[in-house]
Amino acid sequence: MNSIPTIIIAVTALVTYAGLSDFSFFEKYKFNISAVKYGQQYRMLTSGFLHADWFHFIFNMYSFWTFANFLTREFNTMNFLLIYFGSMLLGSLLTYYIHKNESYYSAVGASGAVTGIIFCAILLYPEIELLLFFAIPIPGFLFAVLYLGYSIYGMKGRFDNIGHTAHLGGAIGGLVLTLFLRPDLFESRVLFIGILLIPIAVLIYLVKMKKI
Repeated sequence: MNSIPTIIIAVTALVTYAGLSDFSFFEKYKFNISAVKYGQQYRMLTSGFLHADWFHFIFNMYSFWTFANFLTREFNTMNFLLIYFGSMLLGSLLTYYIHKNESYYSAVGASGAVTGIIFCAILLYPEIELLLFFAIPIPGFLFAVLYLGYSIYGMKGRFDNIGHTAHLGGAIGGLVLTLFLRPDLFESRVLFIGILLIPIAVLIYLVKMKKI
């Protein structure tokens, strides 16, 4: 089972290398609103294997590897892949929905999928400690709430080049798919789930009110 994360990292490395080596390859498979709108929905998944540079790749894949090791003890191969690619797809779908009127909008990276894996691990192990700003240890459940809140803030403010929408979509995907596969968590994690629903409800409200 541990070979699955390794295979994902290897394939992502190969596709990233191809994209960074060949501009036309990169342009063909990146996420782009206009291209998706006109029938190239495959970009919603292929863009998750491309990265803007090697630092982007290393950061995403290191995060993925760290948390994937927790999940390989919890899920079989099919369910693990469902969480990874389901989170990737939901990140792309939310990005498309939020930015559908911005024909120029483009994005690459496995961030949606990786965020889904991270939030799945946090839901299963809320007591796990993570480093805020790579220095301050905080419990996983607090990190999850802060992360969702910051993602919504980043989507609304658009003050940087980070794909906050894909992050948020991936986080929601990781939570929903984990609960689908492990409904017993509704009993043991009910308070935590309720807390996480607050920023998600805020997102829905902001979208409906056209404030994002």
